[in-house]
Amino acid sequence: MKIVALSGSRVGSKTRTAIDYTVQVLQDKYPDHDVTLLDLADYDIQFSDGRNYLEYEGDTGYVTKTLMEADAIIIGTPIFQASIPATLKNIFDLLPVNAFRDKVVSMLATAGSPKHFLILENQLKPILSYMKAQIVQSYVFIEEEDFQRKEIINHDVLFRLERLVEDTVVLTETYQRIRDEENAKYDF
Repeated sequence: MKIVALSGSRVGSKTRTAIDYTVQVLQDKYPDHDVTLLDLADYDIQFSDGRNYLEYEGDTGYVTKTLMEADAIIIGTPIFQASIPATLKNIFDLLPVNAFRDKVVSMLATAGSPKHFLILENQLKPILSYMKAQIVQSYVFIEEEDFQRKEIINHDVLFRLERLVEDTVVLTETYQRIRDEENAKYDF
């Protein structure tokens, strides 16, 4: 199984801290799975101009192709100005409408205020649904107070991140098994 952890911002460290912990849990609990971390701060991504994602080269081509080849994606995003960052939205704009068909997508968000806990529900879930993702319904919202010196100090948050990993893997395995059983019914 190919799992991509996407850190959806070019600035800040809290989302990357949460994604790093998530990747570590993935690697510890599921060492046989192929886990790739994509931190948008590490790539020079072009703005979407309407081309097919296969036509992009360099970092943009690598990031879009890696996402398209994934079986599951864990998206981490900060909340800026009561919204997801433009860098993350641009990734969605670079991909085709059905980019997440047959993919399980889960989410985590970091924010400076508890007032923004519904951003994933009201902004990110509709985008993922439009792109045909199988969405893990429970997500993890992490506040400023849950961090100290680039570490998550809230044990409940750590537990919820571990559960997010487990839910993502179990749901992906379940959908894959169902698809395999359905495909086995056909003789071609």
